[in-house]
Amino acid sequence: MKLLVMAAGKGKRLNSEATGIPKAMRKACGKPLLHYILKNTEFIKDEDKVLIVGFMKDVILDAYPELAHAYQAEQKGTGHAVMCAADAFADYDGDIMVVNGDMPLVKRETLEKLAEYHTANKNDCTILTCTQKDGEIMPYGRIVRDENGNFVCVTEQKDATEEERLIRELNVGMYVFDSKKLFEALKNVSASRATGEYYITDVPHIMKKMNLKVDAFSYGDIDEFIGVNTEEDLKNVERLLGE
Repeated sequence: MKLLVMAAGKGKRLNSEATGIPKAMRKACGKPLLHYILKNTEFIKDEDKVLIVGFMKDVILDAYPELAHAYQAEQKGTGHAVMCAADAFADYDGDIMVVNGDMPLVKRETLEKLAEYHTANKNDCTILTCTQKDGEIMPYGRIVRDENGNFVCVTEQKDATEEERLIRELNVGMYVFDSKKLFEALKNVSASRATGEYYITDVPHIMKKMNLKVDAFSYGDIDEFIGVNTEEDLKNVERLLGE
């Protein structure tokens, strides 16, 4: 299995241009956000890790010169980010774990369980989800299942019906894909009419229409999947890391 880490984001609400630090390199408890995700994926060898870099890419590459990278010149969505890594996996026929570089709280155990579940069930795509048991539901995509509990699609909160917004199984933005089938499916992702961006959340539904095996695996606690987008998020993550 190989690893693809999305670390191209600018982090506008973190004032990245003013600080000269891309989002993935902002520090929590003295370490870059990216450090934590790389540490918690040590079950995948460094030579099998690829970083998607974009904004101020040299800051990241100087810190992690041993890792391969792909360049996303324009940030046009998560699907576009993965498309930019196609050449890095052109000769690879195996599974790819795709994770976000700004989620430092996700545990190694959670990611290992995701990999194990994908392999054991011989899936073409496995979506990591989290079932939020209480509190106000996080503004993440909802996992829609049929009456038999089978995955149907991911519905973003902004597009969800009132009924779908009550769903507590959330897409946390981490996946395992069969590499060849992933990049084939990405060819069919269309730009969002609202934003012009390409979203990786469209890929599982496309793969289902290709008659491929798509599944959703619920594991972990919701606090693991807090992304850092604001200074407030960063403070919250630091508090949780400290605990």
